[in-house]
Amino acid sequence: MQDSLPKVASGFVRHHGMFDALIAEADMALQVLSGAVRSKRPNPAATLAPDPQELDTAQKRHAAGLMRVNHVGEICAQALYRGQSVVCKDPACSQVLLEAAAEEVDHLAWCGQRLSELDARPSILNPIWYLGSFVLGSLAGRSGVAHNLGFMAETERQVEAHLDSHLERLPVQDSRSRAIVLQMKNDEIKHRETAENHGALPLPAPVKGVMQAISRLMTTTAYRV
Repeated sequence: MQDSLPKVASGFVRHHGMFDALIAEADMALQVLSGAVRSKRPNPAATLAPDPQELDTAQKRHAAGLMRVNHVGEICAQALYRGQSVVCKDPACSQVLLEAAAEEVDHLAWCGQRLSELDARPSILNPIWYLGSFVLGSLAGRSGVAHNLGFMAETERQVEAHLDSHLERLPVQDSRSRAIVLQMKNDEIKHRETAENHGALPLPAPVKGVMQAISRLMTTTAYRV
């Protein structure tokens, strides 16, 4: 009987700790989805002039669609990395994920500010994207440190390509959106390199394909809704 008490106590502490972690994640999800999160770094567009008059209605609508896609991408990044970290049992790996997620908060706030400037709203499907990404991240987080970080590296690699395409598609005179996207791209490169330097392994081709398919679905939908 006495021998079993430490095991019972240990189990209680473990489950209690997981419950606290889930409560913390639910609170973070509410902050992310409500737009309550704030950036720690200055907005890259803060020192730039307001939008020029030659940014016509069609261009503003197009820029807003692209920035809505980027906003959804940051919603997903938050959920993915936090989902991966909450099940990760390696402290160093978890720290890498959480540090990346913290910088993605800046991106999320910047994209939200830009949407407001363009008189546009975030995607109405954000709760669905967040939940799905958190579940996907939790599954990836159970695959071991190397593949967990590999998932992070591949995510960032695909986001880099996606941001490059936006830099090509944004109106040339939309300097405010372009400044934000460029800083986001630089941060994503750093996140990918950090994951690789900590031992990320390349993901199998079928997994990369599934990630790309989900990304296409998200970007196509978020551009409009």
